[in-house]
Amino acid sequence: MSRFASGKNSYFISDRSGQRYRYRDMKIEWTGAVVGPDEFDPKHPQLGPFRKANDPEALRNARPDTNNIFTVNITFPTFDTSTLRHILVPFLISSVGQVVATGTAPGEATSVTLTGVVGTSAVGSVTASNIASASVTLTGVAGTSAVGSVSFLSIIVYTVTVASGTNSYGSGNKYYIAGLSGASPTLTLNEGSTYRFDQSDSSNSGHPLRFSTTANGTHGGGSEYTTGVSHTGTPGSSGAYVQITVAASAPTLYYYCTNHSGMGGTANTP
Repeated sequence: MSRFASGKNSYFISDRSGQRYRYRDMKIEWTGAVVGPDEFDPKHPQLGPFRKANDPEALRNARPDTNNIFTVNITFPTFDTSTLRHILVPFLISSVGQVVATGTAPGEATSVTLTGVVGTSAVGSVTASNIASASVTLTGVAGTSAVGSVSFLSIIVYTVTVASGTNSYGSGNKYYIAGLSGASPTLTLNEGSTYRFDQSDSSNSGHPLRFSTTANGTHGGGSEYTTGVSHTGTPGSSGAYVQITVAASAPTLYYYCTNHSGMGGTANTP
């Protein structure tokens, strides 16, 4: 087996400069070049190859995000839509019960939408009461086996009381209508609808309510309007009321007290 000489008395020629150096002073660069000690150039740190570091993304004992949206299937009972105007039946509901639509104030217009969606077996009936004008939509779509009926209670009831107040005629006793603000409030009486003005409260005693086409009625030189109007009982007594079914093309009306001037107000008939 051949051996190399120690080279203690030898020289070498630099690959870079071509100069002669003592053999024992030889330096070998990372490129393999043989150079003198004063020419040695170490490898720059930014020169590869680089060590590959792990960059894991998975977590040990991880759990999924709990911010989920869940669908809960229930059977709806009866609804009072005084505060609920739109009822949407979710997917795969078995049935929806009766819906009773009642105005939050007497004579208030309302709109009720009842929809049976995919997989709903039945949608119940809708009854609208004490509502001046109502738009009720019952719709059964794909997979809904039955849609209930829609009915309207034809009489809209206003409760009347008498108390001191001020209106356009001045101060004194005035009519007040429950659910409407102020003395002698302006009413909206829709054509074809029936309205009952309940005068059972004792404050109505001696103050029969009537209608006229003239402001302040007979006190303003007009006459009593009687088309579709009926009255029952004595004001201030239980069961007393005035009822009107508004005729088609009815004129603007005014309600008034037959005994006292300036107690009433306007009743528009759109």
